Amino acid sequence: MKRKKIVFGIFFIFLGLAALVTAVGCFFSAPRYTGPRSEHFDGDRFYNYDRSKEKSFGDLIKWMTNRDQGPWEGDPDAEPGPPPPKRVAAGELRVTFVNHATVLIQTDGINILTDPIWSERGSPVDWAGPRRVRPPGIRFEDLPPIDVVLVSHNHYDHLDVPTLRRLSKDHSPKILSGLGNAKLMRNKEIENAFDLDWWQRIRLSDSVRVTFVPAQHFSSRGMFDHHKTLWGGFVIETSRHRVYFAGDTGFGGHFEQIRDRFGPITLALLPIGAYKPRWFMSPVHLSPQQAVQAHKILGAQQSMAIHFGTFPLGDDGEQEPVVELKEALKDKQLTEKDFWVPGFGEGRKISDSPERSVSHETS
Repeated sequence: MKRKKIVFGIFFIFLGLAALVTAVGCFFSAPRYTGPRSEHFDGDRFYNYDRSKEKSFGDLIKWMTNRDQGPWEGDPDAEPGPPPPKRVAAGELRVTFVNHATVLIQTDGINILTDPIWSERGSPVDWAGPRRVRPPGIRFEDLPPIDVVLVSHNHYDHLDVPTLRRLSKDHSPKILSGLGNAKLMRNKEIENAFDLDWWQRIRLSDSVRVTFVPAQHFSSRGMFDHHKTLWGGFVIETSRHRVYFAGDTGFGGHFEQIRDRFGPITLALLPIGAYKPRWFMSPVHLSPQQAVQAHKILGAQQSMAIHFGTFPLGDDGEQEPVVELKEALKDKQLTEKDFWVPGFGEGRKISDSPERSVSHETS
């Protein structure tokens, strides 16, 4: 009888733990998108164009229990960069690198912010999860008026609820993201959010329009919402420029599709970090070498590195993405004029001339 009580006790303990894990998983999971089927949506889940690369939960456990992360030191006392200008004139293009995948794009009198995160952690809680090793390169208070926010997908380091709430309250921007993410933001009291499908276009002004484009990635915020909302990148078109923001992506045929649809890209914002170990990360994150390859496929006049040096997400160390990018550029006989690594808080004005494509700004 005593043994039976012990067995039943253990059983109920495991049952309770399973119920707790399920409840937590459900609590953090994002709302699921519901809508018509498409070539990348089967009525329940979204898919990449290349479905052969998806990793399993077992692969995740294997990686997490065998991590070999390179060194990260960071610079927690780094000073922010200078405030960007309030606006730029028609025909002009200026970018400011804030941190991670957060970039301020200013063009034709419109200010656009990508994947904004000013939070200390890319996590659902403020006491655990990936913590930034340096402050944002621009103070939130120094942002110019933000008209549009582009959110590539719903991972915590890209769809940061506290930052989006603050932006919504202080700037009232239009927020664009993939199918299903607007509902999540509305549930979090973030206003003026709109869903887009791949290749769907929206006009921001008479001279500026934005298209949501495919990426090789995935979505999830909890245990039960894997692939339930759509991920992607964005192409911003003006009368003089085409800017491609890749968000998070692995390597795939979507780069060629983007080039075929839009022509050569003026400026490509390409991720270079969180790429190790390659056996696990390659389906969803570019290596620096692949970023250079994507730059060439896109026919980019210029590319700028993003998604590095802020949150320790993969096994690559803090400096590895930058070092390997420079080696890859040298191997392809390219220079920083073709593909540069921005300083945190650095702003650059992009010109139309390939021979004089970048002007550095000190204020």
